[in-house]
Amino acid sequence: MQILELVIFAALAAVVLFQLYTVLGRRVGRQPEDAQETQRPRAPDVEPRRPDEALDGARLTGLAAVRARDPHFDATDFLDGAKAAYEMVVRAFAEGDRGTLKNLTQPSVYQSFDTALAQRESEGRTEKVEFLQPPRADIEGAEVDGLVGRIKVRFLAEFRSRSKGPEGEAVDDRRTAEVWTFERPIDSRDPNWSLARVDAAQA
Repeated sequence: MQILELVIFAALAAVVLFQLYTVLGRRVGRQPEDAQETQRPRAPDVEPRRPDEALDGARLTGLAAVRARDPHFDATDFLDGAKAAYEMVVRAFAEGDRGTLKNLTQPSVYQSFDTALAQRESEGRTEKVEFLQPPRADIEGAEVDGLVGRIKVRFLAEFRSRSKGPEGEAVDDRRTAEVWTFERPIDSRDPNWSLARVDAAQA
C-alpha cells in the first residue's frame, strides 16, 4: 500500500513539473532580445552609383572622370608616356617609319601621315630631326565619352630639321606648339593610348 502511494505521488509530481516547464519555457510577451532587434537601424536602400558619378550624384569630369573609370590612371605616368610617344612620332615621320606611326596612331591620323610621306617621297626628299631639348607637355583637357577616354596634351618643342632634296641640303631650327589628342577604350586591359588628332596651338 505504501509503495502504491509513492508511485501515485511520483506520477503527480511529474505531471506538475511538465506543466511548469511548458509554461515557463515559452517566450511570453516582449523579451530583451526583441527590444534589441526592433531598435537595430535598417540600412537605407541605395541605388548603385555610376562609375563616373561622385558620392553626391554629380557627374565627374576631366581627369576625375578618367580616374573613376580607370583607378590605375596616373597623370604623371601618362605625361611621361605622351612625351615619349611625341618624340617617337616626330622622328618616325621624319624618317618615313610607317610601322612606328601605325602602331602609335589611329587610322585617320596614320592616313594623313602616310599621304604626306608619299608626297615627300615623290619629290625625292628626306628628313631627319634632332630634339634640342626634351619637349614640354601639359594636359589641357580630359573626358570620358561613353567607352572612350580622351586626353588633350599641349606640346612645346624645339628641334633641328635636316632635309635633303633636289635643290640640295637644308638645316632648319624649329619651335612648334601643338595639341595632341590621345584616346583609348577606357575599360580595356590595354593601358596604351593612341594618337587620335593633331591641332596647331599658340607657342
